[in-house]
Amino acid sequence: MNPRKKAGLAAIALLASTLVAAAPQAIVAPPARNWTLPLFTKEGFRQMTLRGDEVRPISADRIDISGMIVTVFSGDAQAKVDSVISSPEATFMINEKIARGDKSVHLVRDDVEVTGDDWTYFYNEKRVLIARNARVVFHAAMPDILK
Repeated sequence: MNPRKKAGLAAIALLASTLVAAAPQAIVAPPARNWTLPLFTKEGFRQMTLRGDEVRPISADRIDISGMIVTVFSGDAQAKVDSVISSPEATFMINEKIARGDKSVHLVRDDVEVTGDDWTYFYNEKRVLIARNARVVFHAAMPDILK
């Protein structure tokens, strides 16, 4: 190899090693086991409790959860349980309060029970979208539904 080509390759190698050294290193935190995150309203009332068998922080706003259970409360002094959502695998975006997963989800409320796959839960809208295998069981009287 000629000296000019060798010097060019050396310069490229030096530049590449400098860029790699200057790049911020990703800090990977170990997973937390049997983890709980309570969320409260501005007034200090229970809004939601997020639990997981194993939780892996992905970023400051995103966590991946195995064995996820979300308990949603009324957000007032009564602290009544509004709904419970569970899934074997999920991603939770903390700031947006959105949970999603490709695997199954199970939502339980006093009046309805919903299961399905490939889901998204929007806390602020109190809405669950299920893309596949949705099944809904109502636990309330619906006398005029077929009229």
